[in-house]
This record gives sequence, C-alpha cells and structure tokens, in this order.
Amino acid sequence: NGKLDRKALPAPADDAYARRSYEAPRGAVETALAQIWAELLGVERVGRHDHFFELGGHSLLAVQLMERLRQLSLGVEVRTLFARPVLADLAASLGSHHEVAVPANLITEQSTAITPQMLPLIELAQPEIDRIVATVPGGVGNIQDIYGLSPLQDGILFHHLLATKGDPYLLVSQMAFADRGLLERYLGAVQQVVDRHDTLRTAFVWEGLSSPAQVVWRRAPLEVSEVELDACDGSGADELRRRFDPLRHRIDVGRAPLLQFVIAREPGSTRWLLLELQHHLIGDHTTLEVMHAEVRAVLEGRGHELPAPQPFRNLVAQARLDVDAKAHEQFFRTMLADIDEPTTPFGLSEVYGDGGGVGEAHRMLPQALNDRLREQARRLGVSLASLCHLAWGQVVARSSGREQVVFGTVLFGRMQAGAGADRTMGLFINTLPVRLDLDGTGVAASVRTTHARLSELLAHEHASLALAQRCSGVAAPAPLFGALLNYRHNTPAAMAGSGTADGLSGMEWLGDEERTNYPLTLSVEDYGEALGLTAQVAEPVSADRVCGYMQHALEQLTEALEHAPNTPVRELAILPAAERAYLLEELNRTAAAYPSERCIHELFEQQVQKAPEAVA
Repeated sequence: NGKLDRKALPAPADDAYARRSYEAPRGAVETALAQIWAELLGVERVGRHDHFFELGGHSLLAVQLMERLRQLSLGVEVRTLFARPVLADLAASLGSHHEVAVPANLITEQSTAITPQMLPLIELAQPEIDRIVATVPGGVGNIQDIYGLSPLQDGILFHHLLATKGDPYLLVSQMAFADRGLLERYLGAVQQVVDRHDTLRTAFVWEGLSSPAQVVWRRAPLEVSEVELDACDGSGADELRRRFDPLRHRIDVGRAPLLQFVIAREPGSTRWLLLELQHHLIGDHTTLEVMHAEVRAVLEGRGHELPAPQPFRNLVAQARLDVDAKAHEQFFRTMLADIDEPTTPFGLSEVYGDGGGVGEAHRMLPQALNDRLREQARRLGVSLASLCHLAWGQVVARSSGREQVVFGTVLFGRMQAGAGADRTMGLFINTLPVRLDLDGTGVAASVRTTHARLSELLAHEHASLALAQRCSGVAAPAPLFGALLNYRHNTPAAMAGSGTADGLSGMEWLGDEERTNYPLTLSVEDYGEALGLTAQVAEPVSADRVCGYMQHALEQLTEALEHAPNTPVRELAILPAAERAYLLEELNRTAAAYPSERCIHELFEQQVQKAPEAVA
C-alpha cells in the first residue's frame, strides 16, 4: 500500500547515529580527549565532530571523564560537557576550570590541643571545640579532623533529629555465611576498610554548637551485637529484619562508626546471619559499591592493591569554599519565583519522619522499551536521564493537576567534588528541585529543554535545598514538592539481589533496603543494558500503579519521539490501557432494570407506601 512498516525494520547499528562524516582530531588536546572518550565509551574511533551522548555517554561516565581530565590539568566545569558535548567544542574549553584549593588539615597525631585556627572548614569558638573533644573516646588524640556538614547532610541530620521513633535514613543490608569463621573474616575485612576511610570513622555533634560538626575519629572499632533467634518464628533473616526495623530502630550518630552489625546463628542450621545498618549521613549508593569492592579485595588478599583513599573533606571544601550564593539564588529565583503552590501528586503532602506507612514496588521495563529509549536519547544527543525526567514530570503533572510542576531530583554530587571523587566514600549526592512545564511544547523540544535544565542544575549541585525553597513563591513551612526522582546507575551484580556474593564461597547476599522521607519516590535503575523502576509511595496510593504510570509515560514518550516529535507534551497519557478501561468503562456500567413505564412521582409514591417512616 506504499506505507513504511517501521516495526519490520532492523534495529539501527551504532554508526546509524553518525550524522556527520568522520574527521580526525586536531592537535594534542583533541587527540587526548578522543583517546579518553574511546576508552570510556568502548568505541574504536572518535572523531572531532562526535557527540558524547550520541556515543552512549551518561553522568557516571561524565564523572570518570572529569577525573581523567583533572589528572591531565585539563579541568572543565561539568555543565560545559553537557552544553558543548561535541569533541572539538569541548576540547576548546578544556583547562578553563580551576578547583578550589583545599586547605590543609592542621590536626596531627602529635596535637595536644585543638584551636579555632586549626579548623579552616568550620567556624567554632574554643568552648564549642572543647565540647566536641569531650564526646570523643580518647579526646584530642583520637581526633583526626573536624569540619562542617554538606548541604544534604544538614537536611538528613535535621530529619534524623525530627524523628522521635525510627530513622528514615538507615540503610539495611543482610548476608548469610556458611560458618562463624567466614563471618569473622568478613567483619575483619570491613574493619580494615573502615580504618582506611575517614567518612566511615565520622561522628556528628550538634548539641551546644552554633552549627553541627562532623568529627573524624582516628580509631573507630565496629559495633557488633550477637542475638538469639526463635526457631518457631519463621525465617531467621526475616526475624532479624523485624527486630531491627528502621521504622522503630535508631543508631547513635554521635558515635563512630555510623555502622552497626547484628549477627545471629540461623535456627536449625550451621549458617550465620548478618544484618548491617548504615546511616545515610556517611554514604550514598556509590559509597556502598566502593565499600563492597574494597571488602572483597581484602578478602581475596588484594588489599595492598587498593589506591590511597581520598578524604571526604575535599567535598566539604568544594561545597563550603566554592560557594557563590548570589549565583545559586539567581538561578533558583529564575526557575521558581512564579511557583506559589506546592506540587503534591495524588494529594500526598505529608513528609514522613520515620519512613512509615510507605509501600514499595519494583519492576523491570521490557527490553524493547529500554532499547528504544536509548536509541532516542542517542538520536537527540541527550542523556537517557533527561527522557526519564520528562516522563516523570508528566506523571507528576497528571497526578497533581498542574502543568508547571516541581519535583526533587537526586544529583550525583561527584561531578565537581575534586580529585578522586569517582572513588571516594561519603555522602556526595544532593537533592534539589527541578521545574518542568508540561504544556503545548512538542515532545522533542521538551526533551532538549529538560536536558538543558538539568545541565544548568549541575553548576549548583552543592546548593542548599533550603535556599532553593526560599527562592520560590511557596511560603514555609509548606514543602515545595512532594515527589522525588532518583536516576542512578547500578552494577549488574546489584540487579541480581541474591546469590553468592562476589564469587566468594560460603557468602550469600540476602538483599538490602533504603528509604527516604518523601511521600512519593521513584528510582530509575540503569543497569547499562536494562532499566528498572522502584517506587516508594505513602499509603493509600499503590506503588505498583505508580510504576505502571511511569512505564506508560515512557512508552508514550518513545512512540511520540519516533513518529510524531511535535506532539504537545501535555498530551502524553500515563494511564495504562487496563486502568483506563476500568475507569472509563467498568465504573460507568450503571445500567440496571427499573420500571421505566412509571413517572418519577409514581416511583416516589410507591416507595412511601413501602416504607413511610424511612428518612427521605
């Protein structure tokens, strides 16, 4: 019939996206940059007109790229990469960014006293320092460093103190070991990793201080508790999880390390169970992966091969000393000044202090949808995260009844955090608002606008959420937004969630769990060649339905980009076909037999005769 059957066409190969002819890099800088791209992106040849995102680049690779460039003294702001992703354009900008000089730590092992002049990363009076010293076992001799908190640490500490029962920022993980000896080996390896990294030996002090401080201990032995389990109470792992549920359990964040281990022999077995609690104040998703890899290296006898650890104080220096408050304020005022009402999808506005009353659902997206999304991201020269942010924006818009929506996005925080940030442990991530307008703009143009907005946000990745909210028209204490999107990269091993840990015989990973205090959180799990969705939603909204809305929004967005890129973004549907049919058809099947030959007043008279005393 002369029409093109698009579905019958083969999937385009990588070279189908090369819209420009190949031209070799010119000069030493372009050549060096092309070599780095080729290694990071896994491609054989990179030309001067090639595009970072069209070749498959994303935020995780961007961090590695920033680190490689830093080592060559070719530093550049990460937003420049997103704004000028073509190799020749980016090469022309290299060397333009100079990092903040991190002041030296003046506390030494020989120090017998700590004075205000020795603390360049926090302002404290001498009585405040003395108060801190009194909280540390061993006093001055056990203090390696004292500095302020990052913006997200400030927020998390606030919510920790606000919660009177439980803690929404405890990360829970569980493992099983074939015998007690293997368990002890594992705990010994963890202690070695704790000894290496300052953030794992950090405690937090706030009482009696003008501003909270984090204190790095020189020695912080693990806290390990052993309990007995009841054989008659179901699974041993489930019982252990119930006993130390973060909805009711807290750990003392004033005592390092902010790690707590509980061990128990599995009833009716020779296996030993381990439950680990880690507070979000000292780590994020990348921290867990780095820690896991280092523990594995120690257990395999490769501990001596590990690189020298980078101090977390480098991030604190970048966040506190490289602060352009006026630039932050101008950016957020421009974005948020006309937003005068909170964006509350499904009417969910309450922020839960303990993470309670929250349901969770997880699903993997169909492989075909994953492939189509990645194709469209490469074709448009944007990150896959940009497509996901736009789709989530439409879910938020439809569920809140607004076209101008604001939701939180989790920033990686390692883009401009200084040398070695790609492998440093600590809480680097930050949550900041992003505003999207889901209006009559075409979907392709909306994707590019979303990508530009996220690129601009990167320059402010260590700004304070409180500052951003003050720049909006939403009056405190009302929250600016009630929904959060966390786009994160996961290793394939993390996707399995169970099985033998790292191939080490006798160790089994039983799973993990984390919470936020937002009533609606969606995590997009990027496994490299697959995509998953994890929703955590306050009752009574169904977490699985939220996953369904996001999947349908992504399907609609992909379809529009492929066939009708000028479709207004507001027209993207989020209701899956089954739920749409239920709402519009099943609930409207109200036909029922009744005496249609009688008039309405006759039916009233008949009812009066049947029940004259009934309430009208």
